[in-house]
Amino acid sequence: MDWEIGAKMKLKIILTLFCVFGTVLGEIHNLHYIYTALSKPISQPGVYQFAAMGILDDRPIDIYNSEEKVKKPLQKWMEEHNEKDYWEKGTQSRRSKEQWFDVNVKILMERMHQNKSDPDVHILQWMHGCQVEKTTDGKLKFHNGFDQYGYDGEDFLAFDSENMAWVAPVPAAESTKQKWDNVPILSQYTKGYLETDCVHWLEKFLKYQELDLKNTSPPEVHLFSKKSTSPDYRTLVCLATGFYPKDVAVNILKDGVPLADSDGVASSGVRPNGEHKETYQLRKWLEIKASDTSKYSCRIHHRTLLSPIEESWDGKCCNCDGDNTGAIVGGVVVLLIILVTVPVGLYILKIKGVILKTKGSKDSVESEDSGRGSPASGEPKEVNQLLPGNGATI
Repeated sequence: MDWEIGAKMKLKIILTLFCVFGTVLGEIHNLHYIYTALSKPISQPGVYQFAAMGILDDRPIDIYNSEEKVKKPLQKWMEEHNEKDYWEKGTQSRRSKEQWFDVNVKILMERMHQNKSDPDVHILQWMHGCQVEKTTDGKLKFHNGFDQYGYDGEDFLAFDSENMAWVAPVPAAESTKQKWDNVPILSQYTKGYLETDCVHWLEKFLKYQELDLKNTSPPEVHLFSKKSTSPDYRTLVCLATGFYPKDVAVNILKDGVPLADSDGVASSGVRPNGEHKETYQLRKWLEIKASDTSKYSCRIHHRTLLSPIEESWDGKCCNCDGDNTGAIVGGVVVLLIILVTVPVGLYILKIKGVILKTKGSKDSVESEDSGRGSPASGEPKEVNQLLPGNGATI
């Protein structure tokens, strides 16, 4: 979500977890949620007036935007392991947050003496989450947590869990700080969520992910050429095989540039792998001149890979020598590849996030992740009054 929308929309909403949490030792895991609201809609693809996303270890796990107005899973294991009720209540929770953001963006514009007729777009952001370290016995130990807010790309408010107070780096946030500091139970709840509830959900989602990864298999790639129906051409074939789940991206590159269907690339589509139907294969091919000296390669993206696999063509033709030896050898190689299964990796999708939101929203985040219904349900009255969707303001 790298948005370049213009001057005043600096979108310094990019908070890397490294900056937020600092450097730590051991196996580290993070769970955080990001929310962004704009003061007015933008006519730009992929930019919504309100958007929210959950992220586990840099991998997006759920998404919501103001156009579809539905909280949706971004990982298959999130969809498979969370009941329908979880997503329905999560949708209601985020809809209430969307309303809260709409109200509070306007409040902050007035507080900042910003004119509604101003062409500038203003941004209210929130980000909160927790970080844990996996100990030698496999247990998760709380390491750090954060609950931060921003406006127009600048820090606006942050929770100091050590001192149980809110920190206002700008004068415009002082009134919000005083309001929230005057409700001690709110700070207690914030600290409790970051150190306990957030860790609980992080652990739960990690288990879901681990169960899913046990059934995955990364692809193997093989790139070769063979005789074409025309004597002046060769058929360049890229085969990706032995992978699961079935979602995969395969590209043939010419001199480092990906070729499209319009360039003559054909595809078999994803198919079950013969007797090994628990894995899949995909074949793409391209007709090239026999005299073509370009550098061809095949690149594969799959969720099990830390980075894409790329295989370069050696320029040889497996059955162009007039006998069947090359064809037989090539066929055996392909058969072996089809039967192969290889160790599991983990594809890390790096994302840059936007942030912000108000207090108690962490309560709603916890609620939506636990599927407990509205953000306010079951919370003390003092906390309830500050939750989004209940009329509270910054």
